[in-house]
Amino acid sequence: MTSIEFNTKLSGLAALLHSFAYNLTKNSEDAKDLYQETAFRALSNRDKFQPGTNFKAWMFTIMKNIFINNYRKKVKANTILDTTENQYYLNSGSHATGNAAEGEILLKELNTMVASLDDSIRVPFLMHFEGFKYQEIADELALPLGTVKSRIFFARKELKEKIMGNYGFHPN
Repeated sequence: MTSIEFNTKLSGLAALLHSFAYNLTKNSEDAKDLYQETAFRALSNRDKFQPGTNFKAWMFTIMKNIFINNYRKKVKANTILDTTENQYYLNSGSHATGNAAEGEILLKELNTMVASLDDSIRVPFLMHFEGFKYQEIADELALPLGTVKSRIFFARKELKEKIMGNYGFHPN
């Protein structure tokens, strides 16, 4: 195949190759780059094309392989390989370990606040907190549904006021 015939076939496939490149990359600039790289590789390897075979399939295969290779390079570039012998570098700085004692103290204080609620609002509130639905709480306590909802509301309201009084901020 002469270089003129080769270039004519390549030009005839330009629109299809651009479409295929866009389908692969989902970005018009990346698609243009992929098409350009494909055309360059095809022109530089023109001697490897076997006349009588499917030129279109050859071009699409080149484009697909370039895309896959570029994708693998990007994935590999995002992979961090650590070859350090000293584990100090792995454990330093990037992750801080928190002290759970402060959270434990706050949890104990919150449990104390919940325990100080009146039984009439504390029991429905705790059941709701444990995952019971409003209707299940109403059935269990033999109360109307509206009463259960209002008691849970009042328990939340009272807890918010206690937190505001103890810590000086309003929880959401």
